[in-house]
Amino acid sequence: MPTIDGAALKDLLSTPLVLGALAALLAVLVVLAVMRAGAARRLLLPVVMLAIVSLAVMGILDRMTQNERAAERRALAQRYAELSAQALAPGSTLACLDGAAGETVENACEKTVFAGPQTTASAVAYMAARLTLLSDGLAFARESDPDFTGTLAGLRRSIELDRFGLAAHVLAVRDGCTAERCPAFALLKDANVIKANLKAQVFDQYVSRYAADWTKSAPVAEKQAPAVPVASIPEPLAPAKAPVPSRYEFPSAASIPPVSIMNAEPQLPREAADAHAAQPPGDGNVPVPPKRPQAQAAPPPTR
Repeated sequence: MPTIDGAALKDLLSTPLVLGALAALLAVLVVLAVMRAGAARRLLLPVVMLAIVSLAVMGILDRMTQNERAAERRALAQRYAELSAQALAPGSTLACLDGAAGETVENACEKTVFAGPQTTASAVAYMAARLTLLSDGLAFARESDPDFTGTLAGLRRSIELDRFGLAAHVLAVRDGCTAERCPAFALLKDANVIKANLKAQVFDQYVSRYAADWTKSAPVAEKQAPAVPVASIPEPLAPAKAPVPSRYEFPSAASIPPVSIMNAEPQLPREAADAHAAQPPGDGNVPVPPKRPQAQAAPPPTR
């Protein structure tokens, strides 16, 4: 014979439907007691109104509970659909984590999942989201809607297969799980694969195998990066020289006698010197040329 524990009985009695039924039963008992006392006519209407109000409150509470349950179910279904859309997106490697494509396909998916640190980190985050969804979905099914467990059957099975040890890695890092003790084992029907992956640290083995390729591919990508062209700065143009008119003539270098600063300046003729001495300085508009300094003979070189 099945038994009901105290926690389940408490949850059953706290539902709005049971509370309303108890209130209606209490109203009926009050009516019967009043009728026996002989005051049925006077108190019958208040008792009936109390029963009607109790039934109305019961219906409202039950409706609110159903709406909350439906909203929570829709939110969980939307999260499940978003995770499935990520796996089915073009070029996504997350579909390899379902474990339903067969060993041949999954062996080819191995190189894709661990092709680089970005794809590996994306797979870890995806598995962490799936574990969280499974925990929240089973809690909702246990408290509100037992039929929702069937919706999570495929999700639970793919986690139990634990391809590449991702689920074991997430449980070990996030929840501190070991092969001997982990609360998440209660969410699974068969946790043997995850336990084995926790012991062998399968995910770390995959990362160690492909990490060397990650470091090799980085310099190659840098060498193949196109060089950025540097814009050349145009040189400033020299100003154009205006042509000299043909009416001007310039003496050639051969027509200018050589001048030496080592020789004394030749004396002017006597007549020119007297005329120059008699002319007052600043007379007229003719400027007075300054006197040239007498060139001094250089001292003879010493031997």
